[in-house]
Amino acid sequence: MTLQTEAQASARPQSDAQPRPVVRPGSPEWTALLARIAEGASERERTRTAPYEVIGWLKEAGVGRLRLPVELGGAGLSIPELFAALIDLAEADSAVPHILRTHFWFVEQHLQAIEDPAFRRRLVDLAGSDSLVGNGFSEQSRKPVGLAFETAFTPEGDGYRLNGTKYYSTGSIYSDHTQIWAAAPEGRIAGAVIPVDREGVTILDDWDGFGQRLTGTGTTVLDNVRVEAEEFFDLGEPDPAEPVPGYQGAFLQLFLQAVTAGILRSVRNDAVALVRRRARNYSHATAPGSPTSDPQVLQVVGEIAADVFAAEAIVLRAAEAIQAAADSVVDGVPTAEAADAAQLAAAHAKVAIDRFSYATAARLFDVGGTSATSAASNLDRHWRNVRTISTHNPTFLKASAVGDHLVNGAAFPANAYF
Repeated sequence: MTLQTEAQASARPQSDAQPRPVVRPGSPEWTALLARIAEGASERERTRTAPYEVIGWLKEAGVGRLRLPVELGGAGLSIPELFAALIDLAEADSAVPHILRTHFWFVEQHLQAIEDPAFRRRLVDLAGSDSLVGNGFSEQSRKPVGLAFETAFTPEGDGYRLNGTKYYSTGSIYSDHTQIWAAAPEGRIAGAVIPVDREGVTILDDWDGFGQRLTGTGTTVLDNVRVEAEEFFDLGEPDPAEPVPGYQGAFLQLFLQAVTAGILRSVRNDAVALVRRRARNYSHATAPGSPTSDPQVLQVVGEIAADVFAAEAIVLRAAEAIQAAADSVVDGVPTAEAADAAQLAAAHAKVAIDRFSYATAARLFDVGGTSATSAASNLDRHWRNVRTISTHNPTFLKASAVGDHLVNGAAFPANAYF
């Protein structure tokens, strides 16, 4: 799949149109939207049917504006409120919030940025018009993971040309714009926000992971793409001696744990449904009658539910630390103390949730028996999705960094891959 589809084009609002009201989490309209998304989620995943229609529903509901201030046409949600909404969306379909991850990161970046006011306003207006922003950040090369890019901006007249290949471009095939980070002249790095249908941009639907199959985490090819001066923004040195404190990495990491928490909700829901519809128990069960009266089966359901509660509580508590970092921002920069606390909270959340989420997703089969492994039921998607999400950053490295920080006062890595 390349560039845009008719579904993408029809979902785009007109630039001169007033934004629709945002469907607020907790409202009857929100509940109806979630039910509509959830209805076909398993079948879409099983048949690998890309959710373009669902993304259109989200645009109509103004979901991309949840974090924008009310005066800018958004819902004005706090960070904990946003993460609670992401858990809701992931319960309905785990691909949906994952697709939006870099869009919400884009919004968060520019809510706090102090770059040229006209540039910042243009980007915030982009989100306010219900345009979605994907990403072209990651590369596959011999260079270490981080901010060393082979994709590069080359000056041309009053603008630039952009060439290179990006991987793991989550959400970009569903988006209107993409944010590209690349090497810039004089050893610096820079970014640009450009339309996905610009000449020279090709976005491939070639993600072949066994989980999160519909997130559009594919390849972006940039072939001599024109970038105008007003679309370009400098990001500084790739490895500064004194990194500026930030909470964006914590935001990006906790986003994935919110998706995991939503998946675990679905595991709980499916466990309850499985037990209720089973007509007979195991031949060697310790209690006669149906599984709904078997204490051991009920124990498994209860333990799954407790893990769901724990995952949600962990995510929302960590979101409070990220909110504190956002609240501490002065001139675009949070305090070092608040930024460290946000990074620590997000790291704690990942290490803690990863320690039980795989097992929780797998325990679904303990209440369903062999029939639950039917491919038509597609219940294995929960484990596959949770395990795929967890690979974005190695849990053991995260735990090691936490230990080094607490014992030796070491700083956290200054990039979003942490």
